[in-house]
Amino acid sequence: MRLTGFVATPLLTLFLVTGTAAHAAPSPAAPTEPVFNNNITLEEVRAAQQAWGEALLNISQTHRNSNQRRARAVAERVIDSAYAYNLGPVLFKPTLTHGEQTFRTTREGALAYFVGGNRNFPNDSGFALKPWDKFAYQNAAVFINGNTALTTGNVMLTDTEGNVTTVDKTWGFKKDEKGQVRIVLHHSSLPFSPQ
Repeated sequence: MRLTGFVATPLLTLFLVTGTAAHAAPSPAAPTEPVFNNNITLEEVRAAQQAWGEALLNISQTHRNSNQRRARAVAERVIDSAYAYNLGPVLFKPTLTHGEQTFRTTREGALAYFVGGNRNFPNDSGFALKPWDKFAYQNAAVFINGNTALTTGNVMLTDTEGNVTTVDKTWGFKKDEKGQVRIVLHHSSLPFSPQ
């Protein structure tokens, strides 16, 4: 058999010489082995950001409709499900902290920031107890690498009187071994004003 203007690949050459095709790899449609993929996706990152905002509104609304004790219980559930304090210290720098208590690497410090009422953190009045009514975020960029992701951008919080507070926000997320996306980095600050 003569072929002109044709370059034979190794697989085609094997077919031409033997008259049979080489054994192909198993079809991807029918995997024969279990696959574990713990990579984080953009959709999961966005869902975690949205869930954080909705949780903040939930704490605030619970405080308005009930009391600080019930708001604290909601905040504890939020921290335990959204943040990675179960894995180790979280790199948390809240918006309205200063001095020796600027960084909240422990669960206790995070809870005090959100709902106050902790004598070890006397300057905390409870950021989540403010009358927040709406939440939105806008990412400037998202960096994803394997089971971790970083975001930077803005969060806009609107209170019940329509006042909007915009903060610069950087989050770091990690997908744990159970597949849950958790916050390992949370840096928040008010935008710089040159005046």
